[in-house]
Amino acid sequence: RTPEESEEESNNEEDQDLRLNEEARIQEEEEDADELYQSSSMSSFVSSMLNPISDVGVESIFTTASSPIVSLQTPTPIMTPSTIATITTSSEAPIPPPTIPSMILDNLPTFNSAFCFEEKLRSLETSFSEYRQTNPFADAVSVIPGIVQQFMTQQMTKAIRAAVQIQTDWLQDSLQRENDEFLRNIDENIKKIIKGQVKNQFKEQVSRILPRIKESVNATLEAEVLTRSSHSSRTSYAIAADLIEMELKKILIEKTEGTKSIQLSEEQRNLYKALVEAYDADKAILDTYGDSTILKR
Repeated sequence: RTPEESEEESNNEEDQDLRLNEEARIQEEEEDADELYQSSSMSSFVSSMLNPISDVGVESIFTTASSPIVSLQTPTPIMTPSTIATITTSSEAPIPPPTIPSMILDNLPTFNSAFCFEEKLRSLETSFSEYRQTNPFADAVSVIPGIVQQFMTQQMTKAIRAAVQIQTDWLQDSLQRENDEFLRNIDENIKKIIKGQVKNQFKEQVSRILPRIKESVNATLEAEVLTRSSHSSRTSYAIAADLIEMELKKILIEKTEGTKSIQLSEEQRNLYKALVEAYDADKAILDTYGDSTILKR
């Protein structure tokens, strides 16, 4: 790239900048001229409205019949024959009042024609419609309400589902608790019923078996006594000897307890225990089966 080409390119850029600046300046001047023309037109219209041109027809519109007539003191003129003739002539042919042309009334400006309200409104609507057509975000903005509605519908559906699920879980838990409580009450009642029935049956069975147990025990003891008596050929003297032996055992026990000899040694205590056990056994047999034993012997 040569210096001549660089210089030529820089000159082209400068020329292009100058052209752009000139076009911008011309456009600004045109806009200023339009604004000046509009402001001058408006000011002329306002001034014409505030300071209307004196016209007979227009003045007659604003003149009312009820306006008071003020008499002015004028000097009395000197009446000459010519003047009298002139007045007489003028009184005989009165001048008709001026009429208001209908064209003047039709040409009076209205509010709409004065300020161009409808034209400005139509222009604004047209500009807004063109802006919406050329604006790339207009479609996106128009879609926003639908997106918001869809989002709200989804959120409402989720909230309703969550509430229904919570209510369902609560009902299931409540039913499960009631079922568990019902089963627990049934179990307790069954246990009470079974316990009462077992207790009653046990009493009945014991009341039935107890006499048999007593009979069996009595029979066993009686058989033992008979067995012991059958192996002995002792007579009534032997029975008396047994009684004397029991008395001697009793006396010996009392003496031992009185002298407290059982506290001297372990052997004395063992003999004392054996003596007491033998005496108690003989006494029990004698108290229970004394008569039958004596007869059978």
